[in-house]
Amino acid sequence: MSTWLNRLRPGRDQPGQRAALQRWQALPAAELGRAHFDTRYVVINTEATGLDPERDRLLAVAAIAIDGGLIRAQESYYASLADDPGAALAGLLEFAGKAPLVVFGAGFNRRLLERAWQTHLGGVPETIWLDLFWLLPAVFRPGLDGPTRLAQWMKIFDIETFQRHHALGDAWAIAQLLLALLARAPRLGAGTARALADLERSRRQFTTPA
Repeated sequence: MSTWLNRLRPGRDQPGQRAALQRWQALPAAELGRAHFDTRYVVINTEATGLDPERDRLLAVAAIAIDGGLIRAQESYYASLADDPGAALAGLLEFAGKAPLVVFGAGFNRRLLERAWQTHLGGVPETIWLDLFWLLPAVFRPGLDGPTRLAQWMKIFDIETFQRHHALGDAWAIAQLLLALLARAPRLGAGTARALADLERSRRQFTTPA
């Protein structure tokens, strides 16, 4: 992929990596009113030293693109932060562009990423986040004691992945769940990224998670 971020590699200076955020901000904004089939979504997942987003450290990041209603397996990204955190995080921005970012559990993944971006790139990109923790029950409407964990949703949809609790392995599973959601959501009037964001906002407002 030939873009301005390709020159960021281990050993580059921090000021150069912080400039990556400014260049990302100059990209055209995503068109959130397009139908799902015409929208590129990027599933994001992380690995960390633990489960506390305030205390634990980000170890690796992963992403998979969904474009044209298909998982683009060749369009995936995985990077460890061990050698050069700035380059890994800048590469993630390169891969994602301004596409809506999809996670399962934004309270964990988003907090870790935003703190790391602030630390290593000097700022936090303002992008749209969609959280399947809220959207899956909003679209598929299980009972009040319905699934709340990724593993439960994977079992319901008979989804497997090559490695659980690995950033890219779980991203693959989340991407498959997103495909199921994108196929069903238009029946509820949520046929665009903007509509999904509104649906999530409504679910958050009127639901207390288990």
